[in-house]
Amino acid sequence: MRRPAALVALCAVLALSTQALAAELPQRWVSAGGALSEWVSALGGEQRLVGVDTTSQHPASLKALPSIGYQRQLSAEGILSLRPDVLVGTDEMGPPPVLAQIRNAGVRVELFSSKAELGAVDDTLHHLGQLLGRESKAAELAADYRQQLQQLQGQIKQAQTGQEAPGVLLLVGHAGAKPMIAGQGTAGDWVLRQAGGRNLADHQGYKDFSVEALAALNPDVVVFSDRALSGEQALQALLKQNPALAVSRAARERRLVSFDPTLLVGGLGPRLPSALHALAASFYPAAKASLNP
Repeated sequence: MRRPAALVALCAVLALSTQALAAELPQRWVSAGGALSEWVSALGGEQRLVGVDTTSQHPASLKALPSIGYQRQLSAEGILSLRPDVLVGTDEMGPPPVLAQIRNAGVRVELFSSKAELGAVDDTLHHLGQLLGRESKAAELAADYRQQLQQLQGQIKQAQTGQEAPGVLLLVGHAGAKPMIAGQGTAGDWVLRQAGGRNLADHQGYKDFSVEALAALNPDVVVFSDRALSGEQALQALLKQNPALAVSRAARERRLVSFDPTLLVGGLGPRLPSALHALAASFYPAAKASLNP
């Protein structure tokens, strides 16, 4: 049976429109911000990336791409040499004169929120979905992200029927040197609260703290995030450089927990829900089995 000519013409127009729309989408991407680069990959856009910043460590395949340096200290020359159609980054990206130079060179610059809040994740995925032509996938990822976090909150609530929320501090350092403590309004604070911890730091932002003051807070758990070292190596460096930390309850009870620093950069990324489950399990050891994702 022959199709009506009008239907055939309509199908042809739609096909051409789809091809035209795909051609208008940016094809060569540079991304600055670890979580943002992870979302681009999760949406199926990794093949469009031609460069990333030094905080973009996941997935591991991103490490093979040319580096544009640290997201806050970008160079226009390095980025423009990659001939990108678009530079995507968070509001942490800069400095502003470099971004202006990149825009003046005709490169599209798209900024995203680095705020540690679910609304920012929704906005990021919606925006990236439009830029990649993957709106449906973006909506699916956003819904799944919320579902994972809601599930975790239910599990934590159940765990708290048998244990009070632990008093926790999150330390961010470099090779064990004097750490900064994550205070209110930081990604670190959001992580601790989402994992069921009670952040003992009441200051705003990240702040240098004497280890003596840290020990006086006497946390139940210390979460440490080292930008240069990891695991046991990071822990030993932290204790060596900050011996007063050893008198804290957390150290005496060996409740010192390593946390990947790349999870604290560039907003909330796709690996965070599983990391939060693991952190919650360390906060509520008696309920560990029920806190697995």
